[in-house]
Formats: sequence, structure tokens, C-alpha cells
Amino acid sequence: MTYLKLAITVAALGSSTPAFAQDDFSGTLKARQGQFQIMALNLGILGNMARGRMDYDADAAQAAADTLVAVSQIQQAPMWPEGTDNAAIEGTRAQPTIWAENADFLEKWAGFGEGALVIQAAAGNGLEALGPAMGPVGGSCKACHDNHRAPAN
Repeated sequence: MTYLKLAITVAALGSSTPAFAQDDFSGTLKARQGQFQIMALNLGILGNMARGRMDYDADAAQAAADTLVAVSQIQQAPMWPEGTDNAAIEGTRAQPTIWAENADFLEKWAGFGEGALVIQAAAGNGLEALGPAMGPVGGSCKACHDNHRAPAN
């Protein structure tokens, strides 16, 4: 009976196919890009209020800021598997530096979270408080894009 179990195990191992670099990362890429679209939407609301392009609404500003904080708390490791950079697959601007300099990338993501907390604390307290609170998030986004995001084609 043990020979039968061994034969089944060997057959199962022999029939499995190894993973190749052509893994399907489409779901991962969509999730990653989706979080950035949520960030852009909410930063747009806040930025338009801060610039006077949209009437200030304390409830809407607070909701947008709360959403930014929530996005900043998403676990990032599953969003960034190796092999999902712009040198390996199409459809992304993520540069290989994200993995080569991962501590820097994660530090910049943490900076976004810290900046989101600043906006969250200010968002519902009037337009005068909102504008200055936008700076830290803008700086963290720029720092990450400068180092880890390829320019648009």
C-alpha cells in the first residue's frame, strides 16, 4: 500500500507545471491601480476645494480625507509581487526600484499615510485649515513618483 501512495505522489508531482515569469498579474495590477484611482479621486476633491475650484463642504472634505487614511492602511505587500514592474509586464509604470529599494518605497508609502492623517485632522475644520494640510501628502506622492514611477509615455 505504501508503494501505491508513493506512486500517486510521484505522479502528482510530475504532472504539475512550474510557474513561469508569465504569471497572470492582471488582478493584482487592477487592485493596485484601483487604490491609486481612489487616492486620485479623493485628492482631487480636496485639492479642488483648497484651490477654490469647488465649494468647500466640510462633510465631503472629511469623507475624502477619511478615505485617504483608509487607503493608506491597505496592506501593500500583496499589491506588489515581484515581476509586476514595467520591465516585466505591460500596463504599469511601477519601476523595478520598488523591489530593489523596497525600504525606500515603503517609507514613502508610510509618508503618504502620515500626510493623510494630517489632512484628516484638518479637513472638517474649514478651508483655511485644509489648504496647508495638503502639502505633506503632495510631497509624499511626488517623492515616490520621482523615484519609483516611470513617466507617462
